[in-house]
Amino acid sequence: MAALADSVENRHPGWPATLGPLRIPAGMLAVRPVRLRDAGEWSRVRLRDREHLEEWEPTGIGPWADRNAFWSWPSQWAALRGLARRGQCLPFTITVDGKFAGQITVGNVIRAALRSAWIGYWVSSELVRGGVATAAVALVTDHAFDAAGLHRLEATVRPENNASIRVLTKAGYRQEGLFERYLDVAGAWRDHLCFAVTKEETGDGLVSRLVASGRADLA
Repeated sequence: MAALADSVENRHPGWPATLGPLRIPAGMLAVRPVRLRDAGEWSRVRLRDREHLEEWEPTGIGPWADRNAFWSWPSQWAALRGLARRGQCLPFTITVDGKFAGQITVGNVIRAALRSAWIGYWVSSELVRGGVATAAVALVTDHAFDAAGLHRLEATVRPENNASIRVLTKAGYRQEGLFERYLDVAGAWRDHLCFAVTKEETGDGLVSRLVASGRADLA
């Protein structure tokens, strides 16, 4: 029975997991697996923050109000959980002071000789400039390179998205290049900058760097 349990766990190393907390200017930040009961707050924040989010996210099918309604979350949650159980992603909810604050996901996990994935995130408009995204990226990156056994993470961001570029730079990612007409965002094919980091570059960890720089404290 123990061998069977180990076999199942090895299919999705690093998930589920709860990370943190870290004390940052916005409050006490933690990261945990997405939950079905996130539906209400997820929808409330997404509907309120349409202007804040839509211009940076991949073009979706149907109206924003429908795609982000309360009733659309269960299918998204089930899909994310299914991918996580197959070891293909690590989907997390960001919380600040115990309240829903956004999402952060490690996706398209490829193992074998590559051991790479992408990382993506969004944060409530009420919490921007509070260090939330930077701390969440640092926590999840360290976790991906440790418990999840990955070697490289990359993030793509539109050149106009200065806030997200600052997040990745402060967290410890470096710019690698430009992907032309890379992704359909807000109804058009957009160029994206590629940022990346590998395990060797993180040293004692990205969270340790944030703490050393005074941007976060261990709780």
